[in-house]
Amino acid sequence: MIEVLAVPAYRKLFSAQIVALLGTGLLTVALGLLAFDLAGGQAGAVLGTALTIKMLAYVFVAPLMAALVERLPKKAVLVGADLIRAGIALMLPMVDQTWQIYVLVFVLQSASATFTPAFQSLIPVVLPAERHYTRALSLSRLAYDLESLVSPALAAALLTVLSFHELFLGTVAGFLFSAALVLTARLPAAPAARQEGTLWHRTTLGARIFVKTPELRGLMALNLAVAAATALVLVNTVIYARDVFGGSNTDVAIALACYGAGSMAVALTAPGILDRLPDRVFMRAGAVLLSLGLTGAFLLLAIPGTWPVLLGLWALLGVGTSMINTPSARLLRRAATDSTRPYIFTAQFSLSHACFIITYPVAGWIGATAGQPAAAAVLAVVATISTVAVFKFWPAASRAGSVPATMKG
Repeated sequence: MIEVLAVPAYRKLFSAQIVALLGTGLLTVALGLLAFDLAGGQAGAVLGTALTIKMLAYVFVAPLMAALVERLPKKAVLVGADLIRAGIALMLPMVDQTWQIYVLVFVLQSASATFTPAFQSLIPVVLPAERHYTRALSLSRLAYDLESLVSPALAAALLTVLSFHELFLGTVAGFLFSAALVLTARLPAAPAARQEGTLWHRTTLGARIFVKTPELRGLMALNLAVAAATALVLVNTVIYARDVFGGSNTDVAIALACYGAGSMAVALTAPGILDRLPDRVFMRAGAVLLSLGLTGAFLLLAIPGTWPVLLGLWALLGVGTSMINTPSARLLRRAATDSTRPYIFTAQFSLSHACFIITYPVAGWIGATAGQPAAAAVLAVVATISTVAVFKFWPAASRAGSVPATMKG
């Protein structure tokens, strides 16, 4: 991974990703505590709604923005999105009603829906060799794990001297620093975008390639399993820690850190494993672990279990999530051409987050109305069905990159 970081453009982009995600991690903790402060025991429903709005922005804004900004310089797109996110994060400490959370989350995540696909599609241009790209994916996974591991730990430390409202200022700093790093990076010229077809054609191109490609159909099923596990962790950890086990704000951060630690362990070892093991086998095993972990969460609540068991289950869910997320971009890269790469990466961003429109309401609303065991049970069923579907959608004989010729431009 050291040779990958030796590339100056990638090093700055990776650094920008780290600081932005550190800020986003503080936002995750602060938003959960803000929801608990405003809604108490109904915080899960508030978070479920806010995160569903976030997913709606990702699903519908991302493909539209990808088509609209395809001719603009990538650097301008990334810096502009970071500045918008910083401005919105600055407003969040002034929120005193739940509807305000929903509005600001939509605007902030619309900017993220523009930033992330553009960022991800730029990395294969900076690192064209697959060996380097695989290492970059693991580093990217590690950066995301900082949101679940380092950020909660940092939040726990800051909460001893600051109010949770002041955590939002860390988010602002992260986005501003990210914008500065991108602004100073010397990025290679991306292939000129070819605006073929109507806006609707370009907006839906990536999704149509997904439907036609066996590996990407399997990835869609895996995305749903990841969404089931992630929704349980992000929406209901605050309820488990504060209400079920009677813990503190620090316990919320510790549980999220365990989830991040499991994911980080996989990200560190994945490059070596993927040199010897097919992506399909590795990712399928991750889906099985998610099904088992969610079933364990249901049993933990139904029996009930103990706090250390929950921490172990959260680490297991982190492992399974990373086993799917880390190699997923390899499938996208193989299926893409220079002209379709932004659309395929945007489609993965949009379709994967569409799964959360199902799982966030299940985690939040079913947990608030029918009880936490019911929410965990439903999510376990969703993950199990998704795991079974992978065998049908992604047969062993399929080959990455088998995009129909009619879909390549």
